[in-house]
Parts: sequence; structure tokens; C-alpha cells
Amino acid sequence: MIGAKIHAEGARERAKQAIREADRAEAELWSIRMEGYGGPAQPSPTIAQCLNGGYGWLQVKCHRCETEASIPLQHLRRPRDAPIWKLEAALKCRSCRTPRYSPPVHMIRLTEERQTVPYVWVHPDDDDR
Repeated sequence: MIGAKIHAEGARERAKQAIREADRAEAELWSIRMEGYGGPAQPSPTIAQCLNGGYGWLQVKCHRCETEASIPLQHLRRPRDAPIWKLEAALKCRSCRTPRYSPPVHMIRLTEERQTVPYVWVHPDDDDR
């Protein structure tokens, strides 16, 4: 009885590891397809699959001003079973928006850590650039 319990726990751990590897492979495939070929965005992994596979950041780029940003997937207010491609319509550029128009962004790739450096604001009176 104890041997069966140990065997079941080991099998459960191996299954979790296999699911994690499959999620990682699917997120990596989508990321390579988006970065290398520019799409198609469908089919894409879900937010939960990306997070489970270790890819927690989505890198995007504005069509108009070419600004790049990294978005943490864990802080998105979307269901975890939502596919990544459905996020593109909701993402807008904050850098070059006007009161009437916010340009769309293009998804580049998924990454394990933040790729773009946050913008460092420099006061115009500072001459130490």
C-alpha cells in the first residue's frame, strides 16, 4: 500500500514535469514563429501555459513610434485560459497616443525575463548626459 502511494506520487511529479516541458515548448515555438516570421499569431499558447513554461513576459512594439515594451503576463487582468493572440487587440501604445487615437502594438515574442530596459527620465536641466 505504501509502495503504491510512493509510485503514484512519483508518477504525478513526472506528469507535472512533462506538462511543464510541453507548455515551455509550445510557448517557445510560438515565440520563434512570431519573431522570425512575424506570425501567424494563431494558434497561440494560453497565458497559463506561458507562465507554467517559464515565459512570463510578452515583448511588444508600437507600429508608429517603434517603442518596445515588456509586459508581465502574471499581472494581466485576463483569464488564464485566454490565448496570447487575443491580447493584441487590447494592447495600445502609451508613448505616442493622442486624445483621439492610440496606435496598436505588434507582439514580438515571449521571454523569460524583461528584455527592454524601463525608460529612465532625465530632467531637461541636467547636463550630465
